[in-house]
Amino acid sequence: MSTVTESVDVETDVTTAYNQWTQFESFPHFMEGVDEIRQLDDTHTHWKISVGGQTREFDATITEQHPDERVAWKSDSGPTHAGVVTFHRLDDRQTRVTVQLDIDPDGFVENVADKLGILDRRVKGDLGRFKTFIEERGGRETGAWRGDVARPGN
Repeated sequence: MSTVTESVDVETDVTTAYNQWTQFESFPHFMEGVDEIRQLDDTHTHWKISVGGQTREFDATITEQHPDERVAWKSDSGPTHAGVVTFHRLDDRQTRVTVQLDIDPDGFVENVADKLGILDRRVKGDLGRFKTFIEERGGRETGAWRGDVARPGN
C-alpha cells in the first residue's frame, strides 16, 4: 500500500473550493487519466480511467462528507484505494486543498508507476489543474452538493 499526500492553495473561498470538488463529473477537466465519472447517487460514483494505455472502470463509495471540510471515499472494485480531500480556510479568499490517497497498485503498470513516483506527480498535477480550473472561472463553481455523509459507525 502506498500513500500520497499533496496540497495546493487555491485563490477562492473554502465554500467555493469545496462546492467545485463535489462536482465529480467535472473531474475529467482537470484530472489526468480520468475519462468519465458518473454520480450514481449521493454516495456512489462510477469511474472510467486510462492508465498506461489501458482503460479501467470501477465504482467508489463516498464514506464521509462534510460541507467545507472533507470528502472521503473508498473503491468498491478495481484497484484497492481510499482517500480524503480536506479543505482548510486560509483567509476569506484562499483555501488549502489537501489530498491523501492510499492505493494498493494492481498489476504491472500500476506497480511500475508507483515505484517511479508517477502517482505522486499525477496527484500534484491534478491539484495544480484544479487550481487553474477554478481560478480561471473567476472563483465560481460549476455546481454544489451540500449534503452531509456521516462516517460509518456514527
